[in-house]
Formats: sequence, C-alpha cells, structure tokens
Amino acid sequence: MLKIHNSLTREKQDFVPMTSGHVKMYVCGMTVYDYCHLGHARMMVVFDMVVRWLRASGFNVIYVRNITDVDDKIIKRAQENNESIETLTTRFTHAMREDAAKLGVEPPSCEPRATEHVERMVAMIRTLIDKGLAYAAANGDVYYAVHRFPGYGKLSGKSLDDLRAGERVLIDPHKKDPLDFVLWKAAKPDEPQWHSPWGMGRPGWHIECSAMSEHYLGEHFDIHGGGQDLQFPHHENEIAQSEGAHEHPFVNYWMHNGFVRINDEKMSKSLGNFFTVREILSCYQPEVVRFFILRAHYRSPLNYSDQHLEDAKRALDRLYTALKGSEVREAARAAIDWNEASACRFREAMNDDFNTPDAIAVLFDLANEINKTGSSTDMALMRALGGVLGLLQQDTQQYFQDAVTAGNSAFTQERIEQMIQQRLIARTNRDYNESDRIRKELLDAGIVLEDGSQGTTWRRG
Repeated sequence: MLKIHNSLTREKQDFVPMTSGHVKMYVCGMTVYDYCHLGHARMMVVFDMVVRWLRASGFNVIYVRNITDVDDKIIKRAQENNESIETLTTRFTHAMREDAAKLGVEPPSCEPRATEHVERMVAMIRTLIDKGLAYAAANGDVYYAVHRFPGYGKLSGKSLDDLRAGERVLIDPHKKDPLDFVLWKAAKPDEPQWHSPWGMGRPGWHIECSAMSEHYLGEHFDIHGGGQDLQFPHHENEIAQSEGAHEHPFVNYWMHNGFVRINDEKMSKSLGNFFTVREILSCYQPEVVRFFILRAHYRSPLNYSDQHLEDAKRALDRLYTALKGSEVREAARAAIDWNEASACRFREAMNDDFNTPDAIAVLFDLANEINKTGSSTDMALMRALGGVLGLLQQDTQQYFQDAVTAGNSAFTQERIEQMIQQRLIARTNRDYNESDRIRKELLDAGIVLEDGSQGTTWRRG
C-alpha cells in the first residue's frame, strides 16, 4: 500500500483515497511575472512524478495546478515594463509551459487562472464574514480574524502565542489583530479591480486557492501539495479559510517538497545565487535536470551546483549506455509485470512515500545486469520503469547526440550534420585531406564519426 508523509500529521500514513480508485489533487502553481526558477522546476517535476505513480498504480487522477495572474508582484512588474498585466502574465504563462514541457512535465488536468474565479472568491469571503470569521475594515479591505479559527497553526505547528511573540508583523491600524490576513484589497489607482459588496478591489493571494480548489475538486479532497515555503502562511491560511467556511476537513494529505539550495546556501535573489530553468537548460539536457531533481527524495533539500549536475549527467549516461540497441517504442508498449523482482523493488520504493532515490537504484541494478548479459527483456523493463518516472524514453543515439550539443553553441546538431555532408562531398571528390580535417575538427570537439553501410552517424567521444 502507498504511504505518504502527511505534513499535517508529521508522519507517514497509508494512503486511502476518499473514493476508491480516484484521487483529487491540488498543487499551488506559479505566479507568472518572471521566468521559472529551479525551485519552480522542482515543484513541477515532483508532483508530475506523484501523478505518474498514482496513475501507474491504477488511480484515476484529477490534478489541478493553478496560475496566479494577479498580485502585488505582477502589478509592480507590469508597471515597470510599461505593459498591461494581461500581456505580462500571458507571456510568462507560455514560458512556464514551455519550460515544463522540456522537463517532461505533463500538463495538469486543469490549470485555472485566478482572474477567472474572482466571483467565487467573493462568495467565499462573504461566507466567512457571515460566520464571524472575517470582517470588513474602514479602509475597504476585508481581513480574516485568525483568533476566531481554533485550528489555526495545526499544519505548521505554530500557535498564535508563538506567532505573536516570534514573528515580525507589520502594524496595520485597520486590523483587529496583527496576525489577521487580507482576503480582499480595496481598489487603488491603476490596479485591476472587480466589484464586491465591500467596494471595488481585488482578492488577496490566499483566498484564490481555497476558492479554486473547491470549484474543481469539492470542499474536501485527497491531496494538496506545494513547496515547503508555502506551508506557512499560505497553506495554513487556506485551511483557515476553507474549513472555516465549510466547517469540515479540507484536505486529507498535505505534501511539501523541500527547498532548493545553491552550493549549500538557500537559493535567493538577494544572495545572487538565483538560476532560471532557461539558464540551466542552456547548459544541460532537460532530462539531466529532471534526473537530477528525482535523484533526491522530494522532501529533502536539493543542493544545486555545477558538480552535482555533472554527476547527474554521468549517471544518466550510464543508464542510456546500457540501453544501446533497445527500441523505445517496443519498451513503451511493454506492460510491466509488477511481480518480477526488479519491478517489485521499484514499486516498494515508490510506495514508500515516493522514494525515487531507491527506485532509481533499481534502474542502475538493471543496467549492471544488462551490461553483463545484454538481456533485451531487462532493457525493455528498464525503459518501462524509467518511463514511470518520465525518464529513459529517448532513442539512445539521439540522447548522446543531444549531450554533445547541449550548451555548445559552436557545434549545434545542424552544424554537425552540415560538416558531415561537407566531409561526404570531400570524400566523393577524393579530397581526403579535407575529409580528415573535418573529422579531426569534430573529434577535437568530442564528436566521433562512425561510417557504416547506412551512412555516417555521430556520437560523443
């Protein structure tokens, strides 16, 4: 049985879906005002892996990942760029989807935008006011009264007394308690705004996920996920809003992936150690980055460095080297016999709170066996198990060719093919000096040419 570490109970629990054979999952997505960074990549890959395993286990999964397309950061960036908010958010939504696709992240079942659901947010805020859990302030803002919700702090393990003593909270004269958080913001000049019973304005950040998850998954669903940085206050506030409005449990299993660290320091723009997905993919193959992310357990810190990416690249090379000669299409069609020893070990690892490091270790054991025996059966199994993680689905030759051109602007795949054609012409003209010169130029760049009956192919040396 699948066990999931539940952030709410702080322990692994048997996963029992609310409806047999069906899973409803919501994950907090991106605020689309800039390119995705490595932290976003980790979240997308981790929960893509979770969905893949749930589906491989026979569950019908509805996966909702929202897009925040209105908030303070978006408004500020649009004003700095002198462009409309819609133009800004549309551009970076497309960029996010491009990055996700390159990393092998499958689209979620639903990808709602916050601006499309403001009426539902207004309705939930009205319910919270009617229940005495929220109040409209004189300045037109609406706040959630955290002291009126008895369960506040149960996800993060923080009490109101601890928060008041230890948290730095900006003093707002319109709040009844410094810890109260905003549900609705009164309109300001040159900002997007909607009608509400409290005047023109826009929703606060926390309310959007409560309203959208309810609309797509219902008032009570199976799994809610996101980065560890969202556990408090965002997810804590979601619980207060949703359980306060509906007076019953909101989510059964809370999952949080760990932080990304850069050279053993927390990734931060202020420290100047901030990397976008596009910067990383300009140097490394997308599958190497995905493999790097999945080599670590999703709850552990992920330490990024060039050395760690190089280690991941060499390790993935080993797996693909073992697969030389295997057919991708045949392996993709192969059904996995989960009673087979290696598949059984893989399943046990994944059922232990999605333990991808141990699951990947099974792939390396299969690679070692393939290197000894050349078993096509083991190759097919290795491809199929890798596919469950979104790995090892490329043609082997193509993978190694891509490895040559990744981050190498001087020797793109197009240029290499052109040089091969130039060499072919030189050989046809019996200009062997030119033919040898081209071969040597490529060899010096780490590119080996192999002449065969089907023509000339190339690979990394």
